[in-house]
Amino acid sequence: MTFAAIERAVQAQGLDVIGVVDDQIVLLGPGKGFWQLFQSAPEYQDGQNDPVDRWSRRVIGDLAGQFDAAPEFPFGGPPYAPFLDWALKTGRAWQSPVGMLVHDQMGLMVSYRGALRFENALDVPRTGAEKPCQSCSAKPCLTSCPVNALNAEGYDTDACAAYLRSDEGAVCMNGCLVRRACPYSGGVHRDPAQSRLHMRSFLEGR
Repeated sequence: MTFAAIERAVQAQGLDVIGVVDDQIVLLGPGKGFWQLFQSAPEYQDGQNDPVDRWSRRVIGDLAGQFDAAPEFPFGGPPYAPFLDWALKTGRAWQSPVGMLVHDQMGLMVSYRGALRFENALDVPRTGAEKPCQSCSAKPCLTSCPVNALNAEGYDTDACAAYLRSDEGAVCMNGCLVRRACPYSGGVHRDPAQSRLHMRSFLEGR
């Protein structure tokens, strides 16, 4: 088993390896082909709650079985696996000016759907990633929220939800304007329908 083989199997399921901790914990997030594959999945089509979480359990669980690894997920607790700590330890994610994580390739659009935990260390290539914010002088993330719900002081979820429920908030339902403003987020090519699904889930949970 090689790390390249793991990457190929992960990408075939619409996921990407977006960080590795201690050469043993492989963090996974939606890749470019995720939304197309997910739309044809039974979890998307059955109309039940939490389709992305259920899809993640099935797909990442199958990958874990394929590679004799233990599946880990950022949901389903308590207790919860320490995904934020893991992300920071990968050297590919950092705290952004607005507090949420920023990724070296996915910007503020980074999303962790699960992880594969291996008993033995893998031979993982080194990336030499640098924090995107170091070369971003404009820092549009600090000024992009129409109601200043997400800024350097924190995240006002009540203000965010209230705006999303307003007529003016429709523009944010296609994806948080703060997350979309990050210059590195553009490379993710997030389908607006995918963003709407996540935004609706956020509102339903409030």
